[in-house]
Amino acid sequence: MDMKSNHSAPVLTDPAPMNKSRLGIHSSLYSPPGVVFSAGLFLTDDVRSSSWLDAMKSSSPTHRKIAKDSGTELVSTDTDVAYRNWMLKYPSALASFAKITNYAKGKRLALFMDYDGTLSPIVDDPDRAFMSNAMRAAVKNVAQYFPTAIISGRSRDKVYEFVGLTELYYAGSHGMDIMGPARPVSNDHANCIKSTDKQGKEVNLFQPASEFLSMMDEVFKSLVEITKEIKGAKVENNKFCVSVHYRNVDEKCWPTIAQCVQEILKDYPRLRLTHGRKVLEVRPVLDWDKGKAVEFLLESLGGYISGLLYRSLTVLFAGVCQSLPWGRRAKPLDDVLPIYVGDDQTDEDAFKVLLD
Repeated sequence: MDMKSNHSAPVLTDPAPMNKSRLGIHSSLYSPPGVVFSAGLFLTDDVRSSSWLDAMKSSSPTHRKIAKDSGTELVSTDTDVAYRNWMLKYPSALASFAKITNYAKGKRLALFMDYDGTLSPIVDDPDRAFMSNAMRAAVKNVAQYFPTAIISGRSRDKVYEFVGLTELYYAGSHGMDIMGPARPVSNDHANCIKSTDKQGKEVNLFQPASEFLSMMDEVFKSLVEITKEIKGAKVENNKFCVSVHYRNVDEKCWPTIAQCVQEILKDYPRLRLTHGRKVLEVRPVLDWDKGKAVEFLLESLGGYISGLLYRSLTVLFAGVCQSLPWGRRAKPLDDVLPIYVGDDQTDEDAFKVLLD
């Protein structure tokens, strides 16, 4: 499939302003050949800033609590009220399913999903974030009718181990490690090469952050060493992203976690720090994220239009699957409806791309 890409080389385009953080470094001192950085490179505030700890505390929203013995909802709290107000602003896809079905008539669908918290529950041990058999069957059924991809902050190999479906496309490390449909390699994607998947099928492998691989390995080893005495801390190597999980760490030790990460990152000005749900994530300073990954995959599939977005923690596509097969008749490439399902802050990058 011929691809007409308009992506430029990945660069950081929206930095925060310079401040006195120990990790705020003027990027002109570190710009390597072929990589362009903005004038001010900001990675994170000093751990003494209350806003930094507030961000850590709020990175995992509290859902409604249900009594285990009776299955009834417990007494409402301020958190419950905030949750209900949030649901009014962002309606559930399940509650708006008729609208989605009507909007999708006559269009070809492409489905993109996050993994943790979307296809699997959020669990204390990230290595045990297994999806249910029912969810796997639902995703497998959807993939029979629509191009379906999972875009996760996990490593691509780890997500594939969890899901185990060969019918899907997979993008790991927040889209920095994509295995997608085979097509001619564009000159705009120098890091896109032809490869084969586990079944021997020809695919394209795109890794825009490939030059950072050895750096990420170094940071992973350093973070494992510096956090090994913090009870409950877990460091996960996600190839082009290193995740420091603090879900099982006593909240009194969260400043220590932040300090440890900053201590390592002060020697790596080309890396940045972002938040997930009770996780700090170290990533390369590149203008590449889940939104860019969605664009890349849609181009690989033949084009895209602005998408209809509903935030939801569960995805069910019974009914639509039977009536809207992909590509049965020749249709314009812009007659495509991409749908993205996710629950975390990094998924906002994909939401923004499809809304624009």
